[in-house]
Amino acid sequence: MSIVIRAEDEPIPTRLDYLRHAVRDTIVPFDLRIDAEPDFRSQIVTGAVGTLGVTTVTGPPLEAARTPLLIRRSDPELFKIDVQTRGRSVFEQAGREAVLRPRDFTLVNLSSPCHLACAGDPDQEIVAVKFPRTLLPLPLQQLTRLTAVRIGGQHGLGALVSSLAIHMHSHLDDYNPADRTRLSTALADMLAVGLAGRLDVGPTVPRDSHRRVLLLRIRAFIDHRLGDPGLTPGVIAAAHHVSLRHLHKLFEAEGTTVAGLIRARRLERCRRDLLDPALRDRPVRAIAARWGLMDAQHFSRVFRDAYGIPPAEYRTVHVVDEDGIHP
Repeated sequence: MSIVIRAEDEPIPTRLDYLRHAVRDTIVPFDLRIDAEPDFRSQIVTGAVGTLGVTTVTGPPLEAARTPLLIRRSDPELFKIDVQTRGRSVFEQAGREAVLRPRDFTLVNLSSPCHLACAGDPDQEIVAVKFPRTLLPLPLQQLTRLTAVRIGGQHGLGALVSSLAIHMHSHLDDYNPADRTRLSTALADMLAVGLAGRLDVGPTVPRDSHRRVLLLRIRAFIDHRLGDPGLTPGVIAAAHHVSLRHLHKLFEAEGTTVAGLIRARRLERCRRDLLDPALRDRPVRAIAARWGLMDAQHFSRVFRDAYGIPPAEYRTVHVVDEDGIHP
């Protein structure tokens, strides 16, 4: 279960100390300074996802320092990534400086002095994901070369890491134990492969991690291109620089096929649109075409195979308007 801590629940005279204690208990101790009026508002939402601690801090511009004194008092040998979701932040560590904007993230070694400054947006938000240093199969000396380095969250593995961290923050209370384990493994795999790629030390990462990350990238690519009727296994293989045979073997190990995954994801998107009251005037064939299914008869047949009844009938049975009445 997630825990929500609100600074405004504390009297104004002790509010900053209250926030310092909250950061200490949910991440690690920091020397915290707030650039705001004493009656500032701030919120921390925290929870565990497998071996990861996921903490979202929302509030006014601030400065936070992990000082040598604080490290001597408390050094749990943790790393974290900080994903900027609102505002702009500057992270400093080991003589480097990373300027983060929304969806960017950086790696921070919590056993080494570091400094964070948030400025600009009066309502900053950062998702911090902390984890044991041993979770990443890379030597400490190599990891240290990547702390306080900006990793863009718009493309490639950076986008996958950023999106997964934000998803974890948004759904902390929605996961069962098995989901939490899978998600923590997925994030660790993506980080390991992405960081190893930046260091050009890919062979130090287990082969299974590379395979799982490749599958995650392929699935994300498929979801992004579902509306393209030209999305085929050949296009997917070429986009990821693997042979068609290798692509099929990847999905064979998952107990499915590439074409089967594309079809299932398209049908699920169509089903979701058919259930949307805001789209009840959109023709069924237009919904199918939106998700790359251009042959109306074929769509009706595969939809019936998947959900038991044709799409038009499915919509009639299930869709209600905003007043809860069937159209």
